[in-house]
Amino acid sequence: MTVLDLSTSSLREVNSELQSASTGDFVVENPQGVHALACGLDSAVTVRIDGPVGYYCAGMNQHSNVFVDGNAGTGLAENIMSGTVTVSGSAGQSAGATGHGGLVVVHGDASARCGISMKGVDIVVGGDVGHMSAFMAQGGNLVVLGDAGADLGDSIYEARLFVRGTVASLGADCIEKEMRSEHLEFLAGRLAEVEMDADPADFRRYGSARALYNFHPDDVDALEASP
Repeated sequence: MTVLDLSTSSLREVNSELQSASTGDFVVENPQGVHALACGLDSAVTVRIDGPVGYYCAGMNQHSNVFVDGNAGTGLAENIMSGTVTVSGSAGQSAGATGHGGLVVVHGDASARCGISMKGVDIVVGGDVGHMSAFMAQGGNLVVLGDAGADLGDSIYEARLFVRGTVASLGADCIEKEMRSEHLEFLAGRLAEVEMDADPADFRRYGSARALYNFHPDDVDALEASP
């Protein structure tokens, strides 16, 4: 195991060593809320960060497994492609934004816009998520063990949203949907994988009504009348 200490090494030096490694286990000490730590990783390395991190930690992650022992700021795991990013505490706005694949786990709460424009990533939040979470979500799964803020799933496409607690309000074109056996099976597997104790039967599923992105012939007159 390789120990990297941000009290004696620069952020550029630490990121460069992580990015150049093809395999291995790393511990990053004294992160002190630094921004853009462990970004752009593209190999099967494991990185444990001992302390809180700032903005955009583990952005653009591929293949790597990143663990944050603490809280994370805005943009955690933004544009993640594969691998896992796990936070023991809470995360700021836009966790997992635009993620194409992989898994993001937040054991605490996630702030506003969690999973915004997600495109295939799975996000599991042990606590609550803030307003406008899964805005324009196109693919993947958002699993929330707590409550969801206002306008959940606004302008959603084909992502699946599972919430155990209450939802303040649903956004445009987002509706509650039937929980079928395949959804219960998926939840059971994901919850076991991330070691969160919850009954899949307690969740409700939300998704797209598929009204916003389908053209209706009845709208032609309105289009012709517009300036």
